[in-house]
Amino acid sequence: MGLFRKKLQPSKNAYAVVTGAGSGIGRSFALELARRGGDIVCADINLQAAQETADLIQSVTSSHAYAVQCDVGDKASVQALADQAEQLLGHAVTLVINNAGVGLGGKFEEVSLEDWQWCMHVNLWGVIHGCHYFVPKLKQNGGGAIINVASAAGYTAAPEMTAYNVTKSSVLALSETLASELRSANIRVNVLCPTLVPTNIMKNGRLPSRYSGLADKLLMNHAFTTSEEVVRKTLSQLDAGKLYTIPQPDAKLFWWLKRASPSMYINLLGMGYPIFSKLTK
Repeated sequence: MGLFRKKLQPSKNAYAVVTGAGSGIGRSFALELARRGGDIVCADINLQAAQETADLIQSVTSSHAYAVQCDVGDKASVQALADQAEQLLGHAVTLVINNAGVGLGGKFEEVSLEDWQWCMHVNLWGVIHGCHYFVPKLKQNGGGAIINVASAAGYTAAPEMTAYNVTKSSVLALSETLASELRSANIRVNVLCPTLVPTNIMKNGRLPSRYSGLADKLLMNHAFTTSEEVVRKTLSQLDAGKLYTIPQPDAKLFWWLKRASPSMYINLLGMGYPIFSKLTK
């Protein structure tokens, strides 16, 4: 019997790797998994931030946590993470959370190709690399689980977020494909698609200056949740064998509107876009 069949709740007592663990949703995933008895490799491009998360875990739980610097868009860096994680944990990895991400916004003609490449480097290639190097190890060890952090942007197609939308829709498609392909290998897949969550992604992203006040206002008044609550819902969905985590009411509304009538949904966005443009001037 494979590892995954023995462990019906992948979030409990996990040997986990979390990318982007230095802050936000990544830090919340690492902390919650540690509270559930897991040992965690906290990976982040900012080693100091990753170490802060690892130290926090070890100060409030009895779990072990290790900080590793990793640029998820660099394949050699992720390959090294996959090899190092097993050594640090002293056990095969059972759960991989591809969370690292960056924000990018602006009208299509305003976004440079360099910004496109930067966004793809982290948001898409980071997830591809995480799956590429960890899936064979999960298969070899009898199963496990993967959580890919996408976004409601992957299906909402909001204007002035082209590059970001493209990366997140790709993560959604990747996750759906892997869920069917890896089912027989006892590897469970979940894809997280939140709307606004209070994290540093907008603050640290590449956004036009006209967005700054609006972004702060939206996060303060319309987030509907916290990163901790999003993480708990995601892990519950994973344990229940669900592919999608759509944690907020607005995310669910957009999901069903898009599914019910894609053409009508896009037309409504187009009609509403001039209003949005006025708000950001």
